[in-house]
Amino acid sequence: MKENIRLGLILLLITGVAAFLLGGAYEITKSPIAASIAADKQAAMKEILPTADKFQKTDVKINEKISEVNEGLKGTEITGYAIKVAPKGYGGPVEIMVGLSTEGKVTGIKILAHTETPGLGANAPQPKFSDQFKNKPTKDKLEVVKTVPTKDNQIQAITGATITSKTVTLGVNDAIDFYNASLKGDKK
Repeated sequence: MKENIRLGLILLLITGVAAFLLGGAYEITKSPIAASIAADKQAAMKEILPTADKFQKTDVKINEKISEVNEGLKGTEITGYAIKVAPKGYGGPVEIMVGLSTEGKVTGIKILAHTETPGLGANAPQPKFSDQFKNKPTKDKLEVVKTVPTKDNQIQAITGATITSKTVTLGVNDAIDFYNASLKGDKK
């Protein structure tokens, strides 16, 4: 009985020390990780909305499909918006930053995070797919097609990854709908 108590106390001591060290490692790495995420987000916004010099998070009321809205500013003038969405894909949420200009065009998309199938849906961030969204108008919903697009609002699906292609397009459409309903014409 005494041996069991002694072993239990030793195990408690070991787990306590491990938890303390793990907590310390978390505290040490928390700030650098947050800074890295913020820098990656800024780089993504600059990539999808190159006309903006700086970005600021807006206090506009968002819906369940939109997770964040940032104004892209050139001086004090709004040049567009970077809208973050995360529709559910084949392997889980696909986190996308969508750039929209005040002229009513998609300026680009950047897939920030995903858990899609390697070799198929994981190809969504590749320029062959993601660059199709550049300069698409915001007046009509975008649609996924399996053949070469014949209309301005069509996006060609990734071969073998139709669900991911539709998910990304859905996310872009969600951002466009939000832009048209809540931001269009908002020049402050």
